[in-house]
This record gives sequence, structure tokens and C-alpha cells, in this order.
Amino acid sequence: MPEHEPKAAEITDAFIAAVRKTLTEGMRKIEHCAAQLTDAQIWHRPRPEMNSIANLMLHLSGNLRQWIVSGVGGAKDIRNRPMEFSDRSNRPKHEVLAILKQTVSEADIALSAVTPAALLSCRQIQSYDVKVIEAIEHTIPHFRGHVQEIIHMTRQQLASSIGLISSPKEKLRNRQATR
Repeated sequence: MPEHEPKAAEITDAFIAAVRKTLTEGMRKIEHCAAQLTDAQIWHRPRPEMNSIANLMLHLSGNLRQWIVSGVGGAKDIRNRPMEFSDRSNRPKHEVLAILKQTVSEADIALSAVTPAALLSCRQIQSYDVKVIEAIEHTIPHFRGHVQEIIHMTRQQLASSIGLISSPKEKLRNRQATR
């Protein structure tokens, strides 16, 4: 049992830190996957009606921008959701990654400013009236899910040649081996 009852600011700080870490880790995993793929592979669609990894990255950027950068942070909502899925520009992966990285950075800034009062304040996002905590709770699982989808799509394309992301146990073993 804690020695003291946590204050709203402590709870908010811990929650926001966890959310920011999730975005950072997700971005790291996406970058790891993209580094192993060619420009053509990130635009590959398993079937014409399915999304490519690049489209998913654009979709994640649009969703984060609408729900966190705009909805939580107050920036203008400039999302064009249909374009996230219809884009077939085949631009280089570094450009698509840069878009997502910029949005994750802007989302991180917006999240860093969240206070206990802001967490409970109401916003209108996609015509929904939601509290900031609900907007965050909506966005983070969505982000995580598409990160896993990107990992899966990378594995499908690379099969056994994929360079896997280190697990926590593997990182610990590597640290112990270098001592």
C-alpha cells in the first residue's frame, strides 16, 4: 500500500509518460521495419483492396494529428482521411517516415502539456464529444494495433530474412554478455 495517496498531477504525469513511451516505442518499431524494406515494399498491397505499409503510416499520422495534435493540443484539424488510404504516390519511404515522425513529435509535444484539468476537459473530435482522456485512450490502442499490423506485413514480405526487434530478455542477455 502506498505511503501517500497519489495526487491528480502524479497520476496524470504517469499516464502521459506511459502514452508518450508507447508512441516512441511504436515509432521505433515502424522505423525498424521500414529500414528492412525497399520503397516498393512499403507501397506493396497484398491485394488491391488492402492497405500498404505506407498507407498505414499515413493513416497513423492522420489519426494522431486529428485526435492528439488537433483534438488534445488545439491545432487546426487538417485531416484528409480518404487520402491516407487512396495515396498511391510511391514516394520514397524516407518521406513517408518523415511525415509520421513529425506527427509523433507534435503529438508528444501536445501530450506533454496535458494537465489533470485538461485530461478531464471536453473536446469535439470527428463530431464526437469526448474528454481528453477518452481521445488519448481511443488513439493509443489504434496506434498500437497498426504498429502490429506493420510488423506482420513486414514479416510476410521478408519471411525468414527479417531482422527482429530485440525482446527485453534478449537485451538483458546481451548486456550481461558484454560485462
